[in-house]
Amino acid sequence: MISRRHFLTTTAGVAVAAGLPLSAFAQGAATATPKRGGTLTATWGGFEPQALFVPPGGGSSPYFTSTKVLERLLRLDTSLNFQPVLATEVTPAADFKSYTIKLRPNVTWHDGKPFTADDVVYNALSYWKPVSAGLALKALTGAEAVDPLTVKLTFNTTVPEFFLKSVLAGKAGLVIPKHLYDGKELLTNPANNLPVGTGPWKVKEWVRGSHVEMERFDKYWDAGKPYADRLVIRWWRDPASRSAAFEAGQLDIGCFNPIPAPDIKRLEATKKFVSTTKGYENSAWIASIEFNGRRDITKNVAVRQALMHAIDREFIADTIYFGLAKPATGFIPSSNALFYTKDVEQYPFDVELAAKKLDAAGYPLKGKTRFKISLVAAGWFEENVKLGQYLKQALEDVGVEVDLAIPDRATSLKRIYGDYDYDIAISNNSGPVELVPYWTQFVTTDGIVKGAAFRNANGFSDPKMDTLVENLATNTDPAKRKALAVEFQQTVAKQLPITALVDINSVTVARSDVRDHSQDADFMGESWSRVWLDR
Repeated sequence: MISRRHFLTTTAGVAVAAGLPLSAFAQGAATATPKRGGTLTATWGGFEPQALFVPPGGGSSPYFTSTKVLERLLRLDTSLNFQPVLATEVTPAADFKSYTIKLRPNVTWHDGKPFTADDVVYNALSYWKPVSAGLALKALTGAEAVDPLTVKLTFNTTVPEFFLKSVLAGKAGLVIPKHLYDGKELLTNPANNLPVGTGPWKVKEWVRGSHVEMERFDKYWDAGKPYADRLVIRWWRDPASRSAAFEAGQLDIGCFNPIPAPDIKRLEATKKFVSTTKGYENSAWIASIEFNGRRDITKNVAVRQALMHAIDREFIADTIYFGLAKPATGFIPSSNALFYTKDVEQYPFDVELAAKKLDAAGYPLKGKTRFKISLVAAGWFEENVKLGQYLKQALEDVGVEVDLAIPDRATSLKRIYGDYDYDIAISNNSGPVELVPYWTQFVTTDGIVKGAAFRNANGFSDPKMDTLVENLATNTDPAKRKALAVEFQQTVAKQLPITALVDINSVTVARSDVRDHSQDADFMGESWSRVWLDR
């Protein structure tokens, strides 16, 4: 059992000793003429994927690998400006009910086939809308190839420009080859294990349980890139092993908190390593708490609000995350430069107030206990284990008996998103700046898809919320969209079907001779064609 007191006496000093927050870092800016050659070895703070590409998404691990091979039409830079990739222009009609997409010429797939408008039409109608971006593109009614390098998308309602471009630049917008997928089963296609793309890297070999080796695509459309000869993505099952790999020279760069927080300061002190929080502007991470609205106790909004007062989020940020997080003020991360607001209902840590509110909600103490709940802490990150143990103690401090489960990844996904077998769930979410559909799908009726991971597992369904999100998805006035986003956040904070406990500071750690990385708003999901080795 991990209590707040136990944490304070055993690990708080480690956070201080780690010397966090992180040092400033300038490697993201181009500083010299890039050098060619070498092997770039990379990892991330998680496990090996089930496939190198998973069409519905599949989480961060397959996203990390697939985005080095497959590309999108656009990308988002760290200033939140869209930049061309496979598309050179994306232009809305005057009524915002159609968009014309101009494609980059002379692009080829890794197998030598030409990339054309037919590929984009296939993706829009057969992959993006029905599988990867259904909620985002539900208004899409047509896609046609005007000519080999021009596509027209048609919608049955107005579609905001930032919204559509976010989809095309986002996790759901990867472009797959029509000639390998058309007429075949998407989810079981062998190409998912050895994807063929237009990106800078070709898959050479996947050694399961160890690594995937990629090699430079010599016919890449961006002449002269990538700079390295090979990209090797390796997986280690625990953060300490990644630290050892860095020190042994087996690892060059790691995304999304690849090593324990105290190790970052230690490695930086050698002058051989640097770290940065840049490159996550469009992929903010949170640790979330979700209340099952189907259960008798947690469907009570007053109970949910009371329990939030029992949780010390500063303690979670400082001790469980060693300072690499900060207390969340609401569901949307504070790093969201376009839509975040702190003007929402707050639940400061106050055990006495939590107890009083539980009394008022009709759950007074009966002996030492008010009621019993099941708490599922998704076991895919080490921090979730500690977070689940801490929350058990925190809730028991206000008289709530807790049945804690910390299942493995597969069981966590099944219990939370498949069977809805929980009262309270601890999970993690990583989403873009654009709120629709990623952030909104956790609280809309159409987000309730039994078995679909990282959707609405809490059962919250409110016509007013659905209408609010529909307006957010169709209003083309940026100022009005901002106001709707504020209302969305205020509603979620008051109703509490789900919210964030902490905003997680994602960190990239690299050897000091790895140059020009972390220059995109979602560096983990970019192609890494511009990264080079100063050796």
